This record gives sequence, C-alpha cells and structure tokens, in this order.
Amino acid sequence: MAFKLPRDFYRQPTLEVAQALIGKRFVVHRDAGRMSGRIVEVEAYIGEDDPACHARFGQTGRNSVMYGDGGFLYVYFIYGMYNMLNIVTEKKGVPAAVLIRAIEPLEGIQEMQVNRGRADIRHLCSGPGKLCQAFDLRVADTSASVTGPMFFVMDDGEVPSKIVASPRIGIRQGRDLLWRFYDGESKFVSRK
Repeated sequence: MAFKLPRDFYRQPTLEVAQALIGKRFVVHRDAGRMSGRIVEVEAYIGEDDPACHARFGQTGRNSVMYGDGGFLYVYFIYGMYNMLNIVTEKKGVPAAVLIRAIEPLEGIQEMQVNRGRADIRHLCSGPGKLCQAFDLRVADTSASVTGPMFFVMDDGEVPSKIVASPRIGIRQGRDLLWRFYDGESKFVSRK
C-alpha cells in the first residue's frame, strides 16, 4: 500500500534519508496536472564542516531553509542556468539536505517533454537541472513542504535491487566522501 512519507522521515540523519529516498516516488501537482517519477540518484550535503555544502560559510538568506526543520524544499539557481532540487533533512539547527540528481519519469511525461523541449524519456530527468526543468521547479518553491498537497514523496513499495555509493559529482572539495547514492540497475541515472 502506497503512502506519503511523513515529516519524521526527513528528520533522520541525512545519509539514511538519502539512501532511503532511492526507489521512492517524487510527486508534483501543478495546474497542468500531476507529474511523478522514481528517485534513482541523490547526493547528501551535511553541515558547515562539509566543504561542498551550502552551509559551509554559515547561515545566509539563500540557505536559511537548510537550518530549519526537515521536509522542506530547497531549490537554488546555479551556473546562471540551472535550478537544483534539494530536500532539507535533519532537525532544526542542523543544516543538511539531499540533492535529487535523477528521476525516472512515471506520470505527466507529456508535460515533462514539453517543459524540457525533448521527447527522449531517458533524458528528461537524468540530471539535477534537467529534472527541475521537467517538473517546472523554481527557486520560488523553496520552503514549500514536501509533505503537502503540491509536493510530496511516496513509498509505493518499490525497492531497488542494488544501491551504489560513490563520490559526489561536480564538486571540487569533499570528493573523498561517498555521499552520492544511486540505483545501480537504473538507466535513468545521470552517470554511473
């Protein structure tokens, strides 16, 4: 039986949440309808001691949602061209989040194709910028609850057969940490 993940799920340690999100279904309800997809790749970012985390220089206006309670969206703009979807984790005061890197599209695929301007389903959400474009996720969505009616994550019983841990992608510092997790059997990950 499928169920929406409760707020307490996101209040757990970030590495546990990151791995547990693999195989879950991310759902967005917009005016155009419902879009959803299976989370197949994530990265963890934890605290001011993590040199790749947005909290490494302390709290700012941009990252303040990371210092709040787990279970809220943190969408930021990067490289002057991409939005990146994160879900805040841990309890209030612990700045941490899970970056959603890739999703296997399941519902609303036609809308995703329009949003991305391409038809190939394998490349609709096979990267963090791509999936934000496909799901029409914006910086304005920051601080929205991921347990509400518009955004949520469901457990529908799908369990990946193999979760792989590897270094995070696209960072200069903290590459020694194996904080990227992905479904080793999925053809929708950004890269293996």
